[in-house]
Amino acid sequence: MSIHLVGGGQRFAHDTTILSAFVAEAAERAAVGSLPRIGVLLVTEDSGVEYAARVEAELTLAGACEVVSRLRVEGGAFDLADLADLDAIYVGGGLTPAYATALEPLVGEIRRLVADGMPYLGYSAGAALAAEQAIVGGWKIGGVVVAPEDTAEDLDEVTVQPGIGLIDIAVDVHAAQWGTLGRLVAATEAGLVSGGVAIDENTALVVSENGLGVVGTGSVWQVTTDDAGVRVSTVAAS
Repeated sequence: MSIHLVGGGQRFAHDTTILSAFVAEAAERAAVGSLPRIGVLLVTEDSGVEYAARVEAELTLAGACEVVSRLRVEGGAFDLADLADLDAIYVGGGLTPAYATALEPLVGEIRRLVADGMPYLGYSAGAALAAEQAIVGGWKIGGVVVAPEDTAEDLDEVTVQPGIGLIDIAVDVHAAQWGTLGRLVAATEAGLVSGGVAIDENTALVVSENGLGVVGTGSVWQVTTDDAGVRVSTVAAS
């Protein structure tokens, strides 16, 4: 089973490439003759009903499944019962610090379930928080601008805090579209993180026991360090 990290975007209703493998993996875990139950965890400013309906439509278009939506308003938190009887976990997008707060009670159990083979899909905020050390927002380091202010997530300084811990590198999202690659590069150079990936919209990095893969229409930008400093390379989706 795999960890699917999606950089955001709005093409899912027309292109199911990113979601179909995730739904298929959920089906492999489901009981024989049963639809896979996919738990969708969303944190929103309002009721989240419209967002949940869109995600359900996208997932069911990608494959037969039962979507179990778990909704919280920003400032609220999930509880362990929200993970009961699921075959896969989908963590959506929105205000990343609010997702960090909401997911805190579930971190240990999500790690356990994924280690046991449950597929995980993180979309935008859900992808960023899959990291062991997660970039949750901010647009300045030491007062110096490193990313567009619109990417700040209501934070000033770039903020790194413990994530779910499914992967050991940092993840930033909306890379080409929002200009967040610069934030990841600057965070790496400043020593806030040891490197990571910045994922374009409508693109997913898939982490499995077979290695890494990229699907969708964009690129995954890899940020690493060596004796010469910070290096950036890209892996195009295939």
